[in-house]
Amino acid sequence: MHFLTDFGDQAVILPLTLAVGLALALGGWWRGAAAWLAGVAATLMAALLGKLVVHACDPLPLIGLQSPSGHTAAAAAAYGGLLALLAPRGWRAPLLAAIGAVATAALIGTSRVELRAHSIADVLAGGMLGIAGAVLLASLAGDRPVRVRRVLPVAAALAMAILFHGTHLHAEDGIARMSHMFWPLTLCTGAGVRP
Repeated sequence: MHFLTDFGDQAVILPLTLAVGLALALGGWWRGAAAWLAGVAATLMAALLGKLVVHACDPLPLIGLQSPSGHTAAAAAAYGGLLALLAPRGWRAPLLAAIGAVATAALIGTSRVELRAHSIADVLAGGMLGIAGAVLLASLAGDRPVRVRRVLPVAAALAMAILFHGTHLHAEDGIARMSHMFWPLTLCTGAGVRP
């Protein structure tokens, strides 16, 4: 399970995102590169915001959400989005992004639950964020131009996944500490709120 879950670690996703964005730009698909970077970045920011709010609420009452899974969100957006951007012309990219993101979220989410790193509610929340991010980036990118070859972004993604697989950022503790600075901005009520 560790082998699988490491493909969703931000230590892999961040360099993979930058490398694929650069590869798309170098290939001449500026709109695709911008959509890719915007979609993955929006997903990561949404996951971070969700973590800040949930950590400040410690955990959200009633639903048992402890911390939206950043691994699940990032992997679903990145791998589902990449699948859609590199699909053959004429395929419905947003639908393909959703299918790829759902499959990725299921794999990474299952690994997170099996490793007891997250609850089912956490991976469902992360999965929804990742699926939305993948669909957003596929919608923003539009059709891949005929002249854009798929080999460069695929090679960039594979190189980063191989190079950084097994490394970890360990951001969760820092996010939990940072959340206490924002607790007055949350909508939490009841006993779960930290003063």
